[in-house]
Amino acid sequence: MARLKLVLPATFSFSTTITVLISNINYGGHVGNDSILSFIHEARLRYFQFLGADELNFFGTSVIMGDVVISYKAESFHGDELTLAVTADEFTTYGFDLYYRITKQQAGEQKLVAEAKTGMVCFNYTTRKVEPVPEVFKLKTREAKI
Repeated sequence: MARLKLVLPATFSFSTTITVLISNINYGGHVGNDSILSFIHEARLRYFQFLGADELNFFGTSVIMGDVVISYKAESFHGDELTLAVTADEFTTYGFDLYYRITKQQAGEQKLVAEAKTGMVCFNYTTRKVEPVPEVFKLKTREAKI
């Protein structure tokens, strides 16, 4: 089976920390894949808030997720403090990609837990049609590189 290869950008615009709760643990005793997707969703929400928007009030439009890729690199456990770095890249007329790097502290070092990408599409929920990516969002993402 061919493995997905995800190449992350060199720099990120934002980072946030999420604590692993007991409800995030699956029968294998580690964070479940569904929880990683939920962490990504929360990080995206926080990133948009950092930029002054949210998914329904996205600089004059809204956004919807078109696809997601997650590459798991290490286990994570109850109580772990995960750092999720987020950045936007790969802009098209109607969408963009958000990239995520999830790490945790382990033995004094940052350990990579997962990498991910969500393909986001600007979408008008009233007309049910795609809309162009707002220029103000592109400008804010360029200004916010860390």
